[in-house]
Amino acid sequence: MSHVEHLQELHGLPAFEFPGPDARRELPEAGAVAWRLAVDPYSNSASEAFEALWDRFLDTVDTASVRALVIGSWGEPYDNDSGVVVRRLVDARDRLSGLQAVFIGDLEMEEAEISWIEQSDVTPVLDAYPLLEEFGVRGGSGLRFPAVRHKHLRTLCFEAGGLPGEVVRGVAASELPALEYLELWLGVDEYGGDATVADLAPVLAGGRLPALRHLGLRNSEIQDEIAAAVASAPVVAQLKSLDLSLGVLSDEGVGALLAGQPLTHLSWLDLHHNFVSDPVAERVRAALEPSGVEVDLSEPGDEDEDEDGTVFRYTAVAE
Repeated sequence: MSHVEHLQELHGLPAFEFPGPDARRELPEAGAVAWRLAVDPYSNSASEAFEALWDRFLDTVDTASVRALVIGSWGEPYDNDSGVVVRRLVDARDRLSGLQAVFIGDLEMEEAEISWIEQSDVTPVLDAYPLLEEFGVRGGSGLRFPAVRHKHLRTLCFEAGGLPGEVVRGVAASELPALEYLELWLGVDEYGGDATVADLAPVLAGGRLPALRHLGLRNSEIQDEIAAAVASAPVVAQLKSLDLSLGVLSDEGVGALLAGQPLTHLSWLDLHHNFVSDPVAERVRAALEPSGVEVDLSEPGDEDEDEDGTVFRYTAVAE
C-alpha cells in the first residue's frame, strides 16, 4: 500500500479540487470544504501556471470565508520550490482572514516521489496567519523551519522521506503553547533525514509543549533508538496517543518500551509497519490491551538479505 496519498480532508473538511478555467462546475460554499489548488505541469494541453490559478481562486471564492487550503503541485516539483506558494499565502493574508488550516505539498507518488518535492522556508506562513490552527508539509528537500512563536497552532505535521535535523531542531525550539498534535516523518539519511534522538530531546523532555496530547515520530531508520528514548521521556505522561509507525522498529525497540514507563494511560499506540516478532507483539498486547489501549502492530515491514546474511530493513517511505 502507498503511505503517500492525496488528502481527503483537512481540518475536518472534505477536500475539493478547485476546477480549471474552462470547467462549468457549481462550487461549494467557501467555508464548507478544504480547497485543493494544484496545476498539472505534465498536461498535453497548455497548463495554467500556479500564479494564474491562485489569482483566479482569490477572484472566484469568498476569500474571507475560506477555512482550509490544500496545495498540490505548483509546477515541476524538482525545478520549483514552494517559495511561490509561501509568497502567495503571505501576500493574501488580509483576504484569507478566516484561514485555519494549510497543507503544502499534497502530491502522490504518480506525480512526484516525496524526495522530489522541493520545499522552502515555510515559517512565513505561520507568521502571516497568527490564528492558524493546523499546518502540514509534505517533502523534506530544501525544507527550512527556524524556531517560531505561535499561540494558536494546534496541529503540526511534516511528512518526508528524509526530514532535515535542522527542521527537527527548529520545531523543538519553537514556542507552541496550544500544540496538541505533532507528527514528524523522520525518514532516512540517504534522503536528508539526519535528525538524531538528541535533536528530539526538548520535545521528549516535556514542558515546551504543555498542550501536547499526540506525538508521532514516524518513518525512521533509527526507530529503535527513538523507542528507547521515548520509554523514559517525561512527555509521554501527558499523551493520549503515541505513533512510532512506518519505521524499522524491531523487538529491541519494543522491548525498551515495555521495560520503560507505563503506557497504560494511552488510548492508542501505533506501531504498524514494523519488524517485530510474534512473541514480542503478543507481549505488547498482553501488557496494554487489558487496560484499554488500542495497539496497532499490523503490516510487517519489507526486508532483504544479501549473500553474506546481512539483513536490510526499510522505512515505509524514503525516496
